[in-house]
Amino acid sequence: MPLYQDIANHIGETIRQGKYTAGDRLPDQKKLAEQFKTSRMTIQKALNILNAAGMTYSVQGSGTYVKHNIDEMSKLNLRVDQYVGTSSLLGGKAKIVSQVIKFKVDFPTKDEQERLHLDPGDPVYHIIRLRNVDGAPFALEHTTMPVGVIPGINDAVLHKSIYGYIRTNLKKVIGAAYREISADKPDHYDKEYLHCDDTTPVLQTFQVVYLEDGTPFEYSATRRRYDSGSVTVLVPRRPHM
Repeated sequence: MPLYQDIANHIGETIRQGKYTAGDRLPDQKKLAEQFKTSRMTIQKALNILNAAGMTYSVQGSGTYVKHNIDEMSKLNLRVDQYVGTSSLLGGKAKIVSQVIKFKVDFPTKDEQERLHLDPGDPVYHIIRLRNVDGAPFALEHTTMPVGVIPGINDAVLHKSIYGYIRTNLKKVIGAAYREISADKPDHYDKEYLHCDDTTPVLQTFQVVYLEDGTPFEYSATRRRYDSGSVTVLVPRRPHM
C-alpha cells in the first residue's frame, strides 16, 4: 500500500476515535510530514483523500479542518485500498458486456465538486452502465468523472473498459480508492436492470478513486443484488505504533 494511503487511513482512524472533533484544524503539512517521516507532497495526497471522502476540508492559507458532519461520517467503515474495475477483477474468468444506460457531459453538483476537487464550471461525464457477466446482470455503475482529467471517453470506450482506456490510451496509473460498502433498498434502476423487486436487498459500494499522483478521477456508486457475489477486502497487518 502506498504511504499516502496508509497515512490517510491513520488520520481517518484518529478522527473516528475522537482525537479530532468537528471544526478542529489538523496539524499543518510540515508537522504531519515530520510525524510520518515523509514529504509534504505525500501528506497533501493523504489530505486530498480525506477531503474527497468528506471527512475534512481545506481552506487555502489556513489549513485542513474536520467537517461538522464527522459524527455521521465516523459511523461508516471507510478505508483507502487499491481499486480495480470490473474488467480487471473478472478479466479472463468471465465474458463481460457493458450496456450504456446514460451518458452525457454536464456540470458537477456541489457534492461532486467537493469530492472531485472541481470548480462549478468544470465539465464532467455522468455515466450509468449495466455490467453483464456471462449473460446475466451483475452490477449497475453510476459514475461521475471530470472531462479535464479523463478526456476522450465516448460510446466505444464505455462498451469496453474505462480503466483499460485510462491505462492504455491515456497512459495514466490508477492508484487508491476511498470506499464505503453498505446495504440499500432497490431504486427504479435496480428494479429494471438488476431484476430486483421491492424487497430485494442491494449491495452498494460508494467510492472516490484516485490516480497514482493523488488526483481524484472517479466518484461513483456500484450497485449489485445481494446474491450476485461477495466483496472481499484484504486489510494488511499494521505495525504497532
